[in-house]
Amino acid sequence: MEHTGTQPLGGQFKDNARGSSGSGPSISESVARSKEAIGAAATDAMNSAGSDLQSLRSDLNSLKDTVTKFVSQASGEAAKSAREVTSNLAGQVGSVASDVAGKSAEMASAASDQAKTFASELESMARRNPIGAIAGALLVGVLIGMMGRRS
Repeated sequence: MEHTGTQPLGGQFKDNARGSSGSGPSISESVARSKEAIGAAATDAMNSAGSDLQSLRSDLNSLKDTVTKFVSQASGEAAKSAREVTSNLAGQVGSVASDVAGKSAEMASAASDQAKTFASELESMARRNPIGAIAGALLVGVLIGMMGRRS
């Protein structure tokens, strides 16, 4: 690397240093443009965030309405099911109660018939054998008296 010019090597650096001072306004213009670009980007980001926030609010309101409708329908269905179950259960209980009442009436009628039959049988035995009936009545009276003393 030979130096062939008239200026010394240090002078070349001085010119470059002066040239850089000439580019000073271009740096401040770049900084201003950068500030403007950053401001525009920030404004765009805020506008985008605002629209995104509005969209999110709209989606949340829609979701709230959907959940409200779902809960309302579910509670309506639950109430309907409860009414149906209650109605079916009441019908079954009524049916069982009427069956039990019918069977109880039949049993009471049968017991009454048996008691009447037993009473008529005792009466016919007493008519056929009056002394045996008096002896049986005496025996039952003695047993009841003995039980009464022990109590």
